[in-house]
Amino acid sequence: MSGHTAIVTGGSRGIGRAIVNRLAADGANVVTCGRGPRPDDLPEPIVWVQADVSGTADAAGLIEAAKTAFGPVSLLVNNAGVQVEKTVAESDDSDWDLIMNVNCRGVFNMCRAALADMSKHGGNIINIGSISGMVADPSMALYNASKAFVHGLTRSIAVDHGPKVRCNAIRPGWIMTEMAEDGFALARDPDKAMADALSRHPVGRFGEPDDIAKMVAWLASDESAYVTGACFTVDGGMTAASPLNPGLF
Repeated sequence: MSGHTAIVTGGSRGIGRAIVNRLAADGANVVTCGRGPRPDDLPEPIVWVQADVSGTADAAGLIEAAKTAFGPVSLLVNNAGVQVEKTVAESDDSDWDLIMNVNCRGVFNMCRAALADMSKHGGNIINIGSISGMVADPSMALYNASKAFVHGLTRSIAVDHGPKVRCNAIRPGWIMTEMAEDGFALARDPDKAMADALSRHPVGRFGEPDDIAKMVAWLASDESAYVTGACFTVDGGMTAASPLNPGLF
């Protein structure tokens, strides 16, 4: 990635921060963003832009900031996302606006802004989806739907903008971040729910943010040059299993 300009949205913590750190370690010039001020522990020379990607102007401004700092953007990683722990019946208009603005419109805005240049000089887009876009987590209706949108948009970009631009998605499973902890907290017995979920992972552990960052590093490299329009499940084998709990056998 030496000499490449990379944007990672939502890089203040969790999976986003792990991706930022990995790309920087691989030699990329990295720009990241969030809706708040620059985190105190964000290492230099990573550029921070305070931006809300759900806003068209902010998305375009992020692309321009990266170009000004380092040159044309060759890699975009759409990681920024939010979740609301509600069913359809419990969700209101404000829940819809929050989830769809960030998880759907934000990804769309960033892709559209990046493609204006990438369609000319080439580029690579990696969207962070979720296994929740394939199998529905309980009480996560809008989040589940938003990640299915990300997967569909990924395929469309690959088809419409190749061969100049490659576009793929990663579908993380249970990666131990604050969002995952919030999901387990919905259960009547969170500790029991977590133990049950762990027993369903053939690899014997939950994921770490670095597991996703490693997949991003591969998709960002020339070693994946023949890969586009794909959605990669990175979940420790959890969704490969039948509904029978292997821990009971």
